[in-house]
Amino acid sequence: MERAIFAGGCFWCMVQPFEEQDGILSVRSGYTGGHVPNPTYEQVCSHTTGHTEAVEIIFDPEKVSYNDLVELYWAQTDPTDAFGQFEDRGDNYRPVIYYTTEAQKEIAEASKAALDASGRFDKPIVTTIEPAETFYEAEEYHQGFYKTNPERYAASSAIRHQFLEENWH
Repeated sequence: MERAIFAGGCFWCMVQPFEEQDGILSVRSGYTGGHVPNPTYEQVCSHTTGHTEAVEIIFDPEKVSYNDLVELYWAQTDPTDAFGQFEDRGDNYRPVIYYTTEAQKEIAEASKAALDASGRFDKPIVTTIEPAETFYEAEEYHQGFYKTNPERYAASSAIRHQFLEENWH
């Protein structure tokens, strides 16, 4: 099994696309990249901990490649927005690919360069690629939010889904 960590705005919206892929064993919402141990949701939202909301994905590389996950990641985000994602604004929503191995770093960097060169976007790709740090699982009510709170999820993800439909499909 391998581990991938992606930050792309509100973690509620990042779970479902990965959970629906073959070879995914788990997708957990949480926080990473900050300087406060075991942060709470309220602390992360206060923009004082340095954390991003992220998802930790445990996957079987025999069934789904890391490259496939990176490609899926791009199609869930606006990679030209360094200051948040869609209606979610601030450093805790910045887009980041956190790599856990040098091979993941190389795959992510090559994929980012290819996306930038593709001309799909008329602005530069600003998603950062950073070494993984400690991943802290978010509170249980955040896990699988699209399943447990479908109406609130739909309302909070509408702008994201519209952007993705216009730019990725």
